[in-house]
Amino acid sequence: MKDRPLIGINTDYRATAKGRTPHSYMNSGYFDCILSANALPVMIPPLIKEQDLAPILEQLDGVLLTGGDDLDPKKMGLSPHPAVTVMPERREASDRMLCKLIQQMRMPVLGIGLGMQELNVVNGGGIYLHLPEDMPRGIPHRDLQGGVHRHTVIMEPGSRLEEIYGPGEIRVNSYHHQGIRKLAPNFRTGAVAPDGLIEAYEGREKGWWVVGVQWHPENEGNISLDMQLIEAFTTAAASWNRVPLSLAKAS
Repeated sequence: MKDRPLIGINTDYRATAKGRTPHSYMNSGYFDCILSANALPVMIPPLIKEQDLAPILEQLDGVLLTGGDDLDPKKMGLSPHPAVTVMPERREASDRMLCKLIQQMRMPVLGIGLGMQELNVVNGGGIYLHLPEDMPRGIPHRDLQGGVHRHTVIMEPGSRLEEIYGPGEIRVNSYHHQGIRKLAPNFRTGAVAPDGLIEAYEGREKGWWVVGVQWHPENEGNISLDMQLIEAFTTAAASWNRVPLSLAKAS
């Protein structure tokens, strides 16, 4: 087991605009919470070629997929929606490639917000484009004024999420207007909101540690409840037996 595993974190991207050069960036909470969990963060720029991303992944022990804007509906066979803020093409292309390689390598991965949705879509799942429009009887999942909204989530009995947080429910922050409509075949529900929306999922395969959460534990990483998830992830990464991508593809 590694003392301090290397955790890759994908960066957001902003293209050239008036008075602005193209740049990548990330909220500091992502790398600060990884450091607090005794792991070392490694920034992954939005690279869109497999031959550039694969050698980086082969040096890592896990990946944290960050939040951001929305997936392009057209790439999922859906109609555009005025409430959707499509992320830059370069980030989406890079993130989709990253998710594909992570799945092939069975690398430990924690998807947060958008990262949760991306990993689900790349593995064959689907999303609601806009809440509450797609779930008229659903509870609010964000503050329309831009503040911090909170609601409870209920752990699925016997799940990895229940093992991490304990049975029952916890209260989480909630900033999203999209959500999981269809869960990918290799994932199972880990926690749900009171309205039944999937708020967390986990992998079905024993050999692949994967968790996706709709809330943002990195925003409150100094709270012990949030660090439980981050520490479970870095512990899994520290004990992961890396498989070279070439062998992973062959199998």
